[in-house]
Amino acid sequence: MSELESTGESSESVGTVIVAVLTNLAIAVAKAIGGIISGSSAMLSEAAHSLADTVTEVMLLVSLKSSEKPADEEHPLGYGGRRYVWALLAAVATFVGGGVFAVYDGIHTLTHGEEPGNPTISYLILAVAFLLEGYSLLVAWRQVKGEAARFHTRIGRYVRETPDTAVKAVLLENVAALIGLALAAGGLLGGQLTGSGVYDGVASILIGVLLVWVAWELGRSNAEHLVGRSLPPELRAEVRAELLDVPHVMEVVDLVTLVQGPNEVLIAAKADFRDVSTAADVEWACEEAERRLRARFPAVRRVFIDPTPPAEATDSA
Repeated sequence: MSELESTGESSESVGTVIVAVLTNLAIAVAKAIGGIISGSSAMLSEAAHSLADTVTEVMLLVSLKSSEKPADEEHPLGYGGRRYVWALLAAVATFVGGGVFAVYDGIHTLTHGEEPGNPTISYLILAVAFLLEGYSLLVAWRQVKGEAARFHTRIGRYVRETPDTAVKAVLLENVAALIGLALAAGGLLGGQLTGSGVYDGVASILIGVLLVWVAWELGRSNAEHLVGRSLPPELRAEVRAELLDVPHVMEVVDLVTLVQGPNEVLIAAKADFRDVSTAADVEWACEEAERRLRARFPAVRRVFIDPTPPAEATDSA
């Protein structure tokens, strides 16, 4: 998976997010105009949806840039965690700015009714928005597909486990946007055929529920990385095997891995060395272990190895 490979995906992620920002900003303005002209609450909800996406993606850009700051004396482990702080705030913005507004607007339409206007321009805006959102989704999909193929894993698993939550956010938001466009079109059509605002109100509520789910999924993913997430079990097993392959290392007593960013992993291990190993041998083995881990897994940035006797030796002492 991506945690252990240096892929240069940071610049690619920035490009993906920039495409999404420009697309959603233009679409938000167009949807708002269409919603005002047609009187459609679903269109206004979609405008809020696109505006919320724009705000969240701007936050994602900030997260990508701020997390690139190199480590310093006050932050010896770097600034990788900033990426997840900003991404978590972006998820909150999606929830409040998009989901809550859409649900409220839909309920308001159902309880107070609405005066439907001319939906023609809204249909045109939805069609253009579908093409633009589709292009933005294609950009994100190509990146996700390429990364998944590079790490020999399924796309679904890559999306679930990738620490590059910026690309995950763009992918999920674009999928939700396309579904939201279809719901808005259905609400407009239902209102046009029946003269009732119920369809439009229901469509608005469904758009809101969809956005709440996206916000929850992104919030959960970023919270996991903020708390501290280890590598998947199979990758921890590979790290352990690499350590055991180093001469003089007899046993890995304890192993801790921490994902600090898409290309930033910390490894800390307690290792038992051969009793006949000299201090120089232990020092060489620690350096060799770090060299091998960095060569095998380029995303590894820090390796700490603590010479430690096995548990049974400690107990007998």
